[in-house]
Amino acid sequence: MKLFKSLLVAPATLGLLAPMAVTANEVTVNDFNPAIEETLLAGGEGLVDVDSHSHDGGFSETTSASFSADLVIGAVDGATNERVTAGYSYQIDLSTSFTGEDSLDVSIDAGNETFDELDLNSGSDALTVDGISYTFPLGDKTTVFVGSDLDGSTLYNTACVYGGVTDTLDDCGNGSSAMNEGEGTSAGASFDIGNGFSAALGYTGNGAAGLMTAQSNDVYGAQLSYAADSYGASVTYADAEGANDTTFWGLNGYWTPAETGTAVPSISVGYEMGNPTTGNDTTQWFVGLQWDELGSGVLGAAIGSNGAIVDGAEEYLMYEAFYSYPVNDSVTITPIFYLEEESGDDDTGFIVKTTFSF
Repeated sequence: MKLFKSLLVAPATLGLLAPMAVTANEVTVNDFNPAIEETLLAGGEGLVDVDSHSHDGGFSETTSASFSADLVIGAVDGATNERVTAGYSYQIDLSTSFTGEDSLDVSIDAGNETFDELDLNSGSDALTVDGISYTFPLGDKTTVFVGSDLDGSTLYNTACVYGGVTDTLDDCGNGSSAMNEGEGTSAGASFDIGNGFSAALGYTGNGAAGLMTAQSNDVYGAQLSYAADSYGASVTYADAEGANDTTFWGLNGYWTPAETGTAVPSISVGYEMGNPTTGNDTTQWFVGLQWDELGSGVLGAAIGSNGAIVDGAEEYLMYEAFYSYPVNDSVTITPIFYLEEESGDDDTGFIVKTTFSF
């Protein structure tokens, strides 16, 4: 059986998944009312009588949890990869507010996803903490966050409205200047300048070797962005310290049609330049088109360089297309196609992702 013909099993699988429906998008801990009229305290310290309405030491009334699961099946054909495979990704996001304006967020996930190009959880089958952060306001114009295993660009407002589906193109062309590493300690702040302008600062560092020391690999960044009714632009800067210090500049912009549901898509573009202390400069670029209301779903297509290209080296491109179809409020099916140019045989992938949100 030819490789891509093996995908004929996918519609049958999806036919079983489609009738499934989940009714809630977000729940709070206090939505549950056990029949025994008692609730277990957060630390397992004991039980508290619900009728007394005393939750001291228990779950906060402002704590909410959201859940998502991705089931994927597809085929990849390339120089070293030629297979039909399947996988999953599962995530729990917990959020607590203490003042109504702040937010303590924890992400817990698991997954055995085997497609390198998809941005899904792939650590293991065991649930692990994937990120924790605390976000709070300082006055009316400033927001601050501190965290671990988050991008330094968490509070950035990058000018891109394309919802990419592959790791290569989902950063809209500025993967390095936006500090999308998500490892170690991170912190940042955003500032509402007014009249559509905003600014942000970001930092990431690996605390194992010490923060902001000669031995650590620290990244410092900043961004200035502007957003109007139908267009926007942003300039992003990053200084990555390490064995070969590198500065990055990222330029992004987008335009959206005045009315959705038309034949005219939104357009997002990105360009990034890297300047290392030693060695040649690098560049990468991206263009993405997206129809937000095509039929009942969202259609997207993009092209860009396959990562940062060193000046003077051959440029390889990345192509992708997807259609995200909501079966109901909680189940979405997304067929994905991509072509990744390589120095040898190109990698071609066709994957179907089913997402459950509840």
